[in-house]
Amino acid sequence: MYSHVLDITRLSKLYGKTIGIGDVSFTIDEGEIFGFIGPNGAGKSTTIRILLNLIFPSGGSARILGMDVIKDSKRIKQVTGYIPSDAYAYPYMTVSEFLSYCMRFYGHKNDNGRRNELAEMFDLDMKKKVSDLSFGNRRKVSIIQALQHNPEFLIMDEPTTGLDPLIQSRFFDLIRTENKNGMTVFFSSHILSEIQLLCKRVAIIRDGKIVNLEDIESLRRKQLKKIRIWKGENDNMEDLIIAGTEGDVSNTGDMLSFMYSGDMNDLLRLLAKRKIANLTVEEPSLEEIFMHYYN
Repeated sequence: MYSHVLDITRLSKLYGKTIGIGDVSFTIDEGEIFGFIGPNGAGKSTTIRILLNLIFPSGGSARILGMDVIKDSKRIKQVTGYIPSDAYAYPYMTVSEFLSYCMRFYGHKNDNGRRNELAEMFDLDMKKKVSDLSFGNRRKVSIIQALQHNPEFLIMDEPTTGLDPLIQSRFFDLIRTENKNGMTVFFSSHILSEIQLLCKRVAIIRDGKIVNLEDIESLRRKQLKKIRIWKGENDNMEDLIIAGTEGDVSNTGDMLSFMYSGDMNDLLRLLAKRKIANLTVEEPSLEEIFMHYYN
């Protein structure tokens, strides 16, 4: 019996001297919709390719549903769905033929009822050749092939690219329903708004390393404050050193702005010695918190 649906321990991948990912560790519990977020090139797709046994790690290990991603790859594929970032399918097949082929690949018997239900939900013509489909419709094919065998674990890599807003909404509703029915989801994206819609817990990856791992509500409650200081007359504040400043200080000429995690009393005592025109203290938005970790 497994303790986590996904268990990644000190996973790394080197491309020569370049680090794809380094010392990545986290777990996903049964029934979670877990977010994996970072800018393009941060290491999200490298991590996913290792989980799918498409590339081998340089170090560390990963287990899905208690099974080793290398030794038990065939068994894992039977119970896992994958929506790739690129919507590729064999162009000479019809949609129906391609989806039937995928079911055999997963080692399952064809379930036309489930497939037709999903095709109707996404307004997809099953008789069309893949080569005749738009990018958005090819994306729908990718979604259906990943879900038609009712996987226990779903990996999604930028799954909504090319979908119009109506279909995106249907897709998110479907993921919520499948999750309520027991499916665990690993959702990789660089679009924060999508992560917020579905996920309760998130790992932030930057330059191949996990820089933060916690639930989204905790991130909202972080003690970071967004400080803006408008300069007074004859005080350019170039010599101002503020302990507790997080990241870079933006200096626009008339105003300083920065993230602050220090004691507010210390900041006020420091500013009381200067000539300032105005001061605001705000709670940063969730997007600003994420960007703080990115930068």
